[in-house]
Amino acid sequence: MQFQISREFIEKIENLVEDKNNKELLVQFENMHHADIAETLEELSLDDATYVIKLLESDKTAEVLMELDEEDREKVLNNLSAKEIAEEIEEMDTDDAADIVGELSPEIKEMVIANIEDEQHADDIVDLLRYDENSAGGLMAKELVKVNENWSVTGCMSEMRDQAENVTRVHSIYVVDNKNRLKGRLSLKDLITAPSTAQISDVYINKVDYVSVDTKGEEVARIMQKYDLEAIPVVNEMGKLVGRITIDDIVDFIREEAEKDYQMAAGISEDVEADSSIWQLTRARLPWLILALLGGFISVNVLETFDGAMEKHGALFFFVPLIAAMAGNVGVQSSAIVLQGLANNSLRGSLLNRLIKEVLLSLLNGFVLALLLVLGGVFLLNLDFDFGLTVAISLISVIITASLIGTFVPIILDKQGIDPAMATGPFITTSNDICGILIYFSIAKLILGF
Repeated sequence: MQFQISREFIEKIENLVEDKNNKELLVQFENMHHADIAETLEELSLDDATYVIKLLESDKTAEVLMELDEEDREKVLNNLSAKEIAEEIEEMDTDDAADIVGELSPEIKEMVIANIEDEQHADDIVDLLRYDENSAGGLMAKELVKVNENWSVTGCMSEMRDQAENVTRVHSIYVVDNKNRLKGRLSLKDLITAPSTAQISDVYINKVDYVSVDTKGEEVARIMQKYDLEAIPVVNEMGKLVGRITIDDIVDFIREEAEKDYQMAAGISEDVEADSSIWQLTRARLPWLILALLGGFISVNVLETFDGAMEKHGALFFFVPLIAAMAGNVGVQSSAIVLQGLANNSLRGSLLNRLIKEVLLSLLNGFVLALLLVLGGVFLLNLDFDFGLTVAISLISVIITASLIGTFVPIILDKQGIDPAMATGPFITTSNDICGILIYFSIAKLILGF
């Protein structure tokens, strides 16, 4: 049964901290999952949370720190000394340790690394910090189990036992040559059933999916999803095995990227949370709001150029919100489909085929919506034929234009190396509002004349 954190439980922990009842505090957290402990700490004051962190055993503290929200973790770490942070770092896998160290200021980072007693662990962390955090090198952990292709099955078993002590979970056994170049993977079943005199080279599987240290995180996620992998090895430029990426790390990466894309699509330019400061939230939202305001000014100028139409055909004004709304909605729908295709690498075929498909789809949708609009206008608003025709043709034209903008802007941005999520939300909505109004009044001028 899932543990429920109540207000009563939080108050109990606060009272125990105030009384410095360490024994009872340890009893309360003894059988709790580290994710539940992290959730509890986020409800406590900074001083109380720091007190609990220092009280818990290092191995549990390491897991709790990784579950904390990044902003809360930063506050807690700022309350710990470099030596205390180093002690927690030593209990973490190298990928998690590198993430924590990477969040520290340069001065604290140097002090923490200097306080790590395990030199190999410190070297591995420093090595991981060299890579971009969104690349395979930045996502991988150094802990893994590997065997040499020239080893015997008997010798391999004892060596694997020693390596497995430093690995939280053994997903795969990798096979390397004398130069540490990845050769394949080893099935545990094949290893157990093989004769004791057999060589690893006789029983290992030479086909193995892998990625290089520079492979983008999105591509790693796509490969692991496509081939249903729990872990994937990482090699350097010379084909040497340098680490592995596990499914839990990829799930975290996908979640973080999805949150960033969602915020960007909603017009939020920075990674913020609901409890971020007013200044941070303003800084994240204001740039896109300014863009929307500029777009609004342009829309007003477009309307001003057709002020004669307003005087002669005042009913045109009442359909402006409808045309603008349809343009924005269609554009966001089209861009969302393209973004999904770019994310899972499912966009296939030439741009011409994509163009033809979008035009046909827009024609079908536009025709159905225009027909409903005309019927509603004739029977409910008593519009004359010419006016109904104007609005219908405008709607179809606007839908086609908005669909093409929503489709090709993300593709173009992606080809230029810019995050295509920028194309959605305020950008598409604002640009399609302007285009929609311009198309609407231009067609009205051709048909109605003014």
